[in-house]
Amino acid sequence: MKRGVALLVWLASGAALAGPDAALLGAAEGYPVCPLPRQGSMEQRCLVGTYSHFDQVVPARKVARGAVVRELKRAPKEPDAVDIGAFMAANRNTGLLLLKGDTILAERYQYDRRPEHRFNSMSMAKTVVAMLVGVAIEEGKIKSVDDRADQYVSELKGHPYGETPLRHLLTMSSGVRFREEYDGADDVAVLVRSTYLGQGPGCAATVAPFRTRERAPGERFYYASAETQVLGLVLRAATGKHLADYLSEKIWQPMGAEADASWLVDGGGCEIGHAGLQATLRDWGRLGLLLAEGGAWNGRQIIPAGWLKAATTPESSHLRPGTATKFLGYGYQTWIVPGVRQTFALLGVRGQAVFVDPAAKLVAVHTAVHAQPRDPALGNQFSLWNALLRSRDL
Repeated sequence: MKRGVALLVWLASGAALAGPDAALLGAAEGYPVCPLPRQGSMEQRCLVGTYSHFDQVVPARKVARGAVVRELKRAPKEPDAVDIGAFMAANRNTGLLLLKGDTILAERYQYDRRPEHRFNSMSMAKTVVAMLVGVAIEEGKIKSVDDRADQYVSELKGHPYGETPLRHLLTMSSGVRFREEYDGADDVAVLVRSTYLGQGPGCAATVAPFRTRERAPGERFYYASAETQVLGLVLRAATGKHLADYLSEKIWQPMGAEADASWLVDGGGCEIGHAGLQATLRDWGRLGLLLAEGGAWNGRQIIPAGWLKAATTPESSHLRPGTATKFLGYGYQTWIVPGVRQTFALLGVRGQAVFVDPAAKLVAVHTAVHAQPRDPALGNQFSLWNALLRSRDL
């Protein structure tokens, strides 16, 4: 086999390249898996190993795959619309997957990561929680998005989160004070200690410290991970099941996942709803395809189509793109992306992302170890996505 052909075959197989900043990220140590720091941020040398092995450092519950796997084909060549090699060389992606329908357009890994690794969702898990809420409403386990959280979680009676309708938790519009700036001294640091670090009894106690209401529900968007944590508690109470088991039964198995996933749990055994899901790159892609295809696959409506439409549409003016944030809008725990045509995304800190274009059945998945939680490199992901949307060949 000629050298050039061999290189193409190697790349097509999903082989991993070194990646930028490999030395800083722990290449000489084999990308170590590190215990979580009790204070401060994780060392850069620990990011690659830990972000692909989080369920080895934090207790986790299995999300079981099913017997039927959604098969994915592979395109004969990568799309000409984007220079994927240049993108990977310039960005700290552990993985990149592009899909159009059941066809893999590109699949790349860096830093010795492989297809079998389970990559941490960070806040992409929030969208999964929202989809499970829709399923629970369809099943009658939850009566309405206008029910209050304390109708399901008795421990939240008398707490402002308990007094908030689910609709406003879904849209990050509770009005409860919660500071999320990733500076190590904010409210999300408190939440991380009680969830990831297992400090305290867990479950409803993880949101107990956040007790100040600043505004009436439904007036203002403010991104707050505690709101998803409350939704996870509601799901657990309403369904009588662990989130991992409910996800497996209602989405993971029906969508044709190829591998088990895992969901991190806190000290009380409750799943970390705001950030704790781990899955392979391809299964993140399958989830994106399910969302692109209106929540249906293999002759079965897995996520209610009406719920998915509502989840990806700003229902109030304060949630529209340019108002919720300078650029993005917000639905039900899902980011709304303006651009060539309106699309939506699951996003997590340090560069975790699933971009979805329902019109073209196009999905882009990023797993990454950006240097900062809110890193400017995220802009490169949006640039890649817009280049794909502009292509007439996709």
